Amino acid sequence: MENEALLEKFSDLVEEKNFRELTVYLDDQLITDIAELIHEEPDDAGVIINNLSISRAAAAFRILDFPLQEDVIKSLAPAKIAELLNELPADDRTSFLEELPSEAVKELIKLLDPEERRITLSLLGYKENSVGRIMTPDYIAVREEWTVKEVLNYIREHGKDSETIDVIYVIDSHGHLLDDFRIREFLLVSPDTVVHTLMDDRFVSLHVNDDQEEAIQVFRMENRVALPVVDDQGILLGIVTIDDMLWIANEEHTEDIQKIGGTEALDEPYLDMPLLKLVKKRVGWLVVLFIGEMLTATAMGFFEDEIAKAVVLALFVPLIISSGGNSGSQASTLIIQAMALGEITISDWWRVMRREIISGLLLGSTLGLIGFIRILLWNTFFHTYGEHTVLIGATVGFSLIGVVLWGTLSGSMLPLLLKKLGADPATSSAPFVATLVDVTGLLIYFSVAYSMMKGVLL
Repeated sequence: MENEALLEKFSDLVEEKNFRELTVYLDDQLITDIAELIHEEPDDAGVIINNLSISRAAAAFRILDFPLQEDVIKSLAPAKIAELLNELPADDRTSFLEELPSEAVKELIKLLDPEERRITLSLLGYKENSVGRIMTPDYIAVREEWTVKEVLNYIREHGKDSETIDVIYVIDSHGHLLDDFRIREFLLVSPDTVVHTLMDDRFVSLHVNDDQEEAIQVFRMENRVALPVVDDQGILLGIVTIDDMLWIANEEHTEDIQKIGGTEALDEPYLDMPLLKLVKKRVGWLVVLFIGEMLTATAMGFFEDEIAKAVVLALFVPLIISSGGNSGSQASTLIIQAMALGEITISDWWRVMRREIISGLLLGSTLGLIGFIRILLWNTFFHTYGEHTVLIGATVGFSLIGVVLWGTLSGSMLPLLLKKLGADPATSSAPFVATLVDVTGLLIYFSVAYSMMKGVLL
């Protein structure tokens, strides 16, 4: 109801062209409500941003999705664009610019103030998906020879320009990071205390070239609101805050889920993406999987003579390949998620393999037993499988053990192998694993059948 009231009031003031009252009204709203209003009225995005104080306009702009941010920029005059971009925190400005075509970036960078331009070009110089791309140079750094009183005076003077004052960093005359403190540690001691007497040289930092996903794990383990970013010499370059990490974590999680589903990662919201572009994102994997599934027919053709002699074997092909594919999909999803959460690493491969061997045997035995019992019961009532029912049931049962075991091993080891090779583990998607296990599962099934039925049905 509140959003409806906001939309109605906004429409009335725009219609009346009462922009002075509109500015006062919009500045009195929550930033999240302003962002929602832009989402509801994208055609009026320029009007909304133009009638906000610049600090609130930047705060609203930074939480919009990229397509909306792009629409906003296109609707503003160059002077307003310059004002907005200069007001944005450096990390948010860099995140926006790196999504744009290079020509557009060149034009927008020209609108920045010299200092902001220098900072932005510096951040854009780091490799994509590195910590350097999302760090901000707005932080509070003090010297070890200062007293707490001097530190607090410095914070009062410069704190308003900092991304956060929750954490204060100590540097030497060359800019090397020496320590970090939560601000409460300065508030709870005597003003005459010298900073170096409080230092314990125990701090956690990120390297400027660290991968953003690795940084997420550090934040999760250290439970910090901000972490310093240093170069190879230990010089403090900037900080990364928890709000940036939450945003990155959400993007990485979304990307992994889409890849696990067997599609390329979408770089726009689903409903905003052009249909042909969406099809292009999906068709690649579908073609690969289709070609892979064609190998199933090749495998069955290899055992054509055996199928001709015992047609009953063909009845259980869907059962066998679906069970293997499902177990492989389960394992790959569990391992990819565990890797994303930092629960397992490449070095844990043997522990994972041991667990999956045991799991595969237990799961396969469970399905094999169910399959065996089902064949016996079905034959009891409908006399479907003839005099060799027990042999057929045993063949299906042992095949299920082998196929499910292979599925769990493939699904669990493939993400770790891809990570070892430097690829994204999420590309070992559930459909990909299922297709792989379908083909190899048939080989296992007919090999078991040939071994057990040779001289009887074959």
